[in-house]
Amino acid sequence: MRVLFAGTPDFSVPTLAAMVNNPETIRLVGVLTNPDAPGKRGKTLKPSPVSQFVQEHAEGVAVLKPQRLDQAVRDAVAELQPDILVCVAYGRIFGPKFLALFPRGGINLHPSLLPQFRGPSPLQAAILAGLHQTGITVQYLSQKMDAGDILLQEPLALVGDEYAHELLESTASRGAEMVLQVLQDLQAGLARPEPQDHSKATYCRIITKEDGLITWSDSSIEIHRRVRAYRPWPGAYTYWKGLKLTIHAAVVYNEAQSSQQPPGSVLGIDKKSGILVQTGDGQIALQSLQLQSKKQMDFKSFVNGVQDFLGSHLGGIHE
Repeated sequence: MRVLFAGTPDFSVPTLAAMVNNPETIRLVGVLTNPDAPGKRGKTLKPSPVSQFVQEHAEGVAVLKPQRLDQAVRDAVAELQPDILVCVAYGRIFGPKFLALFPRGGINLHPSLLPQFRGPSPLQAAILAGLHQTGITVQYLSQKMDAGDILLQEPLALVGDEYAHELLESTASRGAEMVLQVLQDLQAGLARPEPQDHSKATYCRIITKEDGLITWSDSSIEIHRRVRAYRPWPGAYTYWKGLKLTIHAAVVYNEAQSSQQPPGSVLGIDKKSGILVQTGDGQIALQSLQLQSKKQMDFKSFVNGVQDFLGSHLGGIHE
C-alpha cells in the first residue's frame, strides 16, 4: 500500500517509524509536515521532529513542507500516486480536493475514546477532567474535525498520577501499532468501520501559555491536575517575588493540618513529600520546581538554594 504520511511533532514519529520499518507491507511514498520553524534559543530554523526523522532514517523519501495546501501541493502529492493518507498530529484539516487525491481515503490517530474530546488537546483534557479512563482511536478522516468512522479503538485506564508527557509517549507508541493494524486490515479487506455517535461528542481546545497559570484558591486536586496536564507545555506556573516559578511535579498532601494562611502561602516542608503550599481546600506538596532563568530542581535542592522561600507567598505576577 502506497502511503503519504502527514505529521509534525514528536507524537507523530513512532507511527512514521513503524511504517518505515515495515517496507514489506507499506511503501512510504512521501511525508507532509509543517515548515521549518525557529528553535527555542534563537532565529535559526529547525525542521520538525517528523522531518528530522526522515532525514536520518528514510533517505530518499519526498518531504513536503508547505505553508498551505494549495494547488501546487496537490499536484506534488498526485505525482507520488499515494493510495492512502495517514495523519498523526499534522495540525491542519484537509479539504475535499486534497482528500480526493487518495483512492482509499485517509486515516487519523487520535488519543481519546472518540467521540469524547475531539480536538487538539485530548490527553490534557482527560487529566483536567479527572477521568479514570481515556483511550486511543484510529478513525477515517472526514471534513469535520475528528468525526470520521472508527476503525479501531482501545481504552486506557488512568489512576490519577499520570503526566501529559508520559501519556503522549505511551499513546504514541501504542497508537503506532494500532495504525499498522488498521492498514493491514484495510489491505486484507477486514476493516469494519463504525460511525461515531455524534450526539455524545465533546470537545477540547488549543492550549495557551496562560492556561498554565495556577490559581491557588482552587482545590488541591484541581491544581494537581493542572500540574500534570500542562507538563511539558505550557507548564503549570506561578510567581514568586515577580519571578516566574514553574511547578514540574507535585502531589496532593493528604496529611494537611488546618491552616488559617491564605491560598498561595508557603507553609513549610515535608521531607518526604515536598514544599507545602496552601490551596483553596488544603495543601499541595511541590516536588520539582524551576525558578525563572534557573535550572529545574528537586524540592530539597530548591529550598537550600532559595533561602527565603519558606514562609513566602505565591501568586500572580503583581501579588
